[in-house]
Amino acid sequence: MNKTSSSYILWLGCLLQVYGLHRFYNGKIATGLLWLFTFGLFGVGQLIDLFLIPDMVDDYNAKLRAKMGLSAAGVPLSDAVVATQTIQVNPKEQLMVKLLKAAAAHGGKLSVTQGVMDTGATFAQVETTLKEMVKSGYVGVDNHPATGVVVYKFLELSS
Repeated sequence: MNKTSSSYILWLGCLLQVYGLHRFYNGKIATGLLWLFTFGLFGVGQLIDLFLIPDMVDDYNAKLRAKMGLSAAGVPLSDAVVATQTIQVNPKEQLMVKLLKAAAAHGGKLSVTQGVMDTGATFAQVETTLKEMVKSGYVGVDNHPATGVVVYKFLELSS
């Protein structure tokens, strides 16, 4: 934030034949150059600026506050945080977790029918997911000794 006293001190640069320093300080580059090359508009503009400096400083500080997102009192102006997107969990991964829990409840072994009953998914979804888990190496395939039904053995859960 610029200070009025600093602007007045820079205004005194006219005593050293350097006009318009106070305008550069307050962000008025074009008129600062004009003042510099015309000796403060032949001294008249420099004299008028003596009375305009407080407004110049206030204008510059207001623009600076607006850029930084602050109110006139210096309090941050923050927008309300609104969720624009929710994170979607992959349904296949959710189904894998449900199948894993179902297998844990059945001693580490699970048939497609048991998977459908425990997860509520369709037969095709359960079978496809179990086959993917077999390809990944998480599950082994076996047959039930009495019925011959395909049973998926969760290797880390079975004893």
